[in-house]
Amino acid sequence: MYQYNDNDQTLINERVTQFRGQTERYLKGELGEDEFRALRLMNGLYIQTHAPMLRVAGPYGLLSSRQLRMIAHVSRKYDKGYAHITTRQNIQFNWPELKNVPDILEDLASVQMHAIQTSGNCLRNTTTDHLAGVCTDEIEDPRPYCEIIRQWTILHPEFAYLPRKFKIAVSGSKQDRAATQLHDIGLHLIKNDAGEIGFKVLVGGGLGRTPVIGKVIRPFLEKKHLLSYLEAIVRVYNLNGRRDNKYKARIKILVRESGIENMTEWVEAEWQQIKQDMEVSDARYSEMKNHFAPHPYETNANQDSSFKTHLAQDKNFVTWVKHNVIDHKIPGYRAVFVSLKAPAIAPGDITEKQLDDVAEMADQYSFGEIRTTHRQNLVLADVKQANLFSLWQKLSALSLATPNIGTATDMICCPGLDFCALANASSINIAKEINEALDDIDYLHDIGDLKINMSGCMNGCAHQSVGHIGILGVDKKGVEWYQLTLGGSSENDAALGQRLGPAVAKDQITKAITTILEVYIKHRNEQEIFLDTVNRVGITPFKQAVY
Repeated sequence: MYQYNDNDQTLINERVTQFRGQTERYLKGELGEDEFRALRLMNGLYIQTHAPMLRVAGPYGLLSSRQLRMIAHVSRKYDKGYAHITTRQNIQFNWPELKNVPDILEDLASVQMHAIQTSGNCLRNTTTDHLAGVCTDEIEDPRPYCEIIRQWTILHPEFAYLPRKFKIAVSGSKQDRAATQLHDIGLHLIKNDAGEIGFKVLVGGGLGRTPVIGKVIRPFLEKKHLLSYLEAIVRVYNLNGRRDNKYKARIKILVRESGIENMTEWVEAEWQQIKQDMEVSDARYSEMKNHFAPHPYETNANQDSSFKTHLAQDKNFVTWVKHNVIDHKIPGYRAVFVSLKAPAIAPGDITEKQLDDVAEMADQYSFGEIRTTHRQNLVLADVKQANLFSLWQKLSALSLATPNIGTATDMICCPGLDFCALANASSINIAKEINEALDDIDYLHDIGDLKINMSGCMNGCAHQSVGHIGILGVDKKGVEWYQLTLGGSSENDAALGQRLGPAVAKDQITKAITTILEVYIKHRNEQEIFLDTVNRVGITPFKQAVY
């Protein structure tokens, strides 16, 4: 993984010192609320319903065991003993005291972590595929490009005050696991007819109040022009994006109102002026790729026989392997999902003990690295098949081995009214109700691939617009209700879910979900997944049953 140089470390150390002074002045009354608001947002600090919330950057979802231990330390010393994994592969602390935030940032800086640009109208954390570098369908590892983008975006002076927040995602595989079509800019590594690898560039995607699927602005971009083309897009947005209405300020609105043809023309004109001065050299790419060189894998790892023995002897182990273990490009290795969706916990939460123990397992089994996923789980990406049984036993003891990856209880869920000041309705307790209603693991596995996404407000932090089943909390005169959508997807077949009908009362939402699943089971063809059934029969049968 990328290791900070002296310039990187100096930058985050100086930012800590700067923010410490700003916080002290605010607490003394020397800075007003509005002045401090802009400064705290630059450092990832929100004011939520009950306490501040600090969002820590997790660049392209890659963490070292040392960094995971620091997250455990922060949660233990400054918070309530747990952390939360977000849909942008970041980490959040929900209960820090304002006076302690500079100390938290100082501790994080000691392990090359920070909260810079995790909030505010700026270029946010660049995300990518959680299986980058190990998946079998990869064209090229996207992480070196993500790091180059990270270095370009960090404290970019021209883009510190954009019309609205701006998000970039990069995918290097045939299957899009980074939701590139739903970002302000999506980059997909592809091969052209000549066999050259470059980027397909999409622009204007996004979720929230106005969900939009991005449009292709350039079918093939040479690698050397990566930064200049990104800069041209963001410049055009910065100059032309609306600043009079925050709900219409995202680049997706600019693309929609101006048309992709005009947007392309503006970007091309801007690009021509800067492309020659911002080329990324082959030497620069080679230098960055060296930071992500393959681990020293054992060449005979696939000769182990104990894995098959354990499969033959333990049905529970078989179930876990089937649902939480993924093929690896190196024979004899697997990528393992650490499920943060046990029935008794809020989706995406992980305790300080679990964090420390997962860090220990990463050192023992996966070259000291951990990845976060945009579905709020963790991944140990480089586990020898001979170690899977031992790892499973340790994860099971920590309630981190629920075999539900990709199933109905592997929900994306925002904090809702429990924490968020913007929420209209609860999310965490609804997720718990649905989990309890679907607690039969055989039933879950029979249902198969199903993505339920639930947000407590229109900001859509949990991506409900693209869930196979989307649940959106709405406020009706102080009463919590929930709108349902079906048929969304964030992958290659990206689609926005169709609204099922009127909002459902809070005490009926779990029943509505189980009814939808009953209709699916009734209408599906053999081995047909939920999304395919919805696309084939439409939403009418589901609507009739629910209402």
